[in-house]
Amino acid sequence: MDEPGLIRDAQDGDVDAFNRLVLAYQNLAYNVAYRIMGDAASASDATQDAFISAYRHLPDYRGGSFKAWLMRIVTNACYDELRRRQRRPATSLEDLVSEDGPDLESERSLASPDDGPEEVAQRREVASAIQNCLNHLPEDMRVVAVLCDVQGFDYGEIASSTGLALGTVKSRLSRARARLRDCLQGVRELLPAIYRLSDEASV
Repeated sequence: MDEPGLIRDAQDGDVDAFNRLVLAYQNLAYNVAYRIMGDAASASDATQDAFISAYRHLPDYRGGSFKAWLMRIVTNACYDELRRRQRRPATSLEDLVSEDGPDLESERSLASPDDGPEEVAQRREVASAIQNCLNHLPEDMRVVAVLCDVQGFDYGEIASSTGLALGTVKSRLSRARARLRDCLQGVRELLPAIYRLSDEASV
């Protein structure tokens, strides 16, 4: 994909070029939003709002990492949605029983083709525990944990995506990992090596 070319064409008003950028980043944007929001409906709303905002603000993009620029818009959309949720905190039954979204994706990514029913059930338990612990983090910590330990962004990308200083990113991530480590004690033995938290390890 010629990303710079698509961006230039989209900035010139080529909707098809922008749609190709959407297709390239929609899974990442939705997964980030889902991990921050914790439910599929809110994540879909935040992702849709983010892409609308990105299209409107394309003329403001001045180079650098397009992914980081877009993820900053996604995280801002999530903050907006979380504020709306606080103003109307009722959770619908549909949200409570929803089985779609990256929670099931995460179960598949943790699973092996050779896993039996017991292993699959354990993977589901782990995925649910991870998301539950993420949901209980303060918003500012949740965002950096999702970007770094779920999506694999480096510190610089997180700083660009959130508008935070590099030192603030590292500090928030350290505190988020400490809280996640404590929260995940009950399923620690089920976690793959990369999910066994330490101050310097990933979720």
